[in-house]
Amino acid sequence: MKPSLSPTASERPNLYDVKPDELPALLHAFVTPSFRVTQIAEWMYRRGVDSFEAMTNLSFALRGELAERFTISFPRGVAAAEAAPDGSRKSLFTLADGSLIESVFMPMGERTSICLSSQAGCAVGCTFCVTGFFGAGRNLTPAEIVGQYFSLRNEHAVPSEQMNVVFMGMGEPLLNFENVVTALDILGHDIAPKRMTISTAGIIPGIRDLARLPKRPNLAVSINAPDQKRREEIMPITAKYPLDELVSTLRDYPLEHGREITAEYVLLAGYNDSVEDAAALARLLRGLRVKVNAIPFNPDPNLPEWMKRPSDEAIDRFVRALVRQDVAVTVRRSKGRDIAAACGQLRGRSEPRRPRAR
Repeated sequence: MKPSLSPTASERPNLYDVKPDELPALLHAFVTPSFRVTQIAEWMYRRGVDSFEAMTNLSFALRGELAERFTISFPRGVAAAEAAPDGSRKSLFTLADGSLIESVFMPMGERTSICLSSQAGCAVGCTFCVTGFFGAGRNLTPAEIVGQYFSLRNEHAVPSEQMNVVFMGMGEPLLNFENVVTALDILGHDIAPKRMTISTAGIIPGIRDLARLPKRPNLAVSINAPDQKRREEIMPITAKYPLDELVSTLRDYPLEHGREITAEYVLLAGYNDSVEDAAALARLLRGLRVKVNAIPFNPDPNLPEWMKRPSDEAIDRFVRALVRQDVAVTVRRSKGRDIAAACGQLRGRSEPRRPRAR
């Protein structure tokens, strides 16, 4: 990436789109002495600033030259919805091309999680997801991904050592692999890999690529049904990535000591929430270092009417059946339900509805 000498505003490269190990070579020609590059990286990767003017230990002239050549802008927040009493806050951001994306800020006692989007839309088309209702969108750039994190972290003044990051917002992270990896490298200056999680619908080539990274985030995989037929009905893309091949790939996935894969399982009343389904899921996952995250369905008017949240009793029966099979299981208790915290729901309230096409 070599900038022109006098780029227009629309042509200026965003430094957050540059891989951290490539930043020194990009700036070397006019940033001297070399420790100034370290200072710039500190302002970006640790403090998460979106303006060169904020870099107050740089000279006025250097800040001006940086602003002429580059930008470090983030997506712009346009709406937010806050839940009471749990403090969850969902934010809607607009990108330079007018696309809308969402992020969720979730306080959890001593820890805080930020849920990031990786695409403006999603081509995977899971039938229980509002993002899939709106269809495919473009990949987000690294700047657009990390901008969500730094915007929310700085807004709420949360120390980085208390932060967790989950790529569970809009889009399929492993279909935007290169940009997501650059974002992971940037965030890795502020957060340990063990406190970052990639959630995927089961994109097998992407999981294999992720396995080859020297520093890997946690891995969460959407299972959602214990058999190929039903999984394919609610997750059409899984026709391309069969369940048995996915499980085989997960068996080969390298896990550091103390880590495990999360099997995400959206519970739909009368569809995949029976005791028999739990037993089948336990058989499917046997031998994996895995925990199940049971996620009661979050209803939305954009989604099929037959999809309902199971009763608390049905959820408890499902969980107890897994426990009897020695499967570790947690239940996501719908944090932020009153702010449309599931993927795409705030955008769904902000854009006109259209007929669902399949």
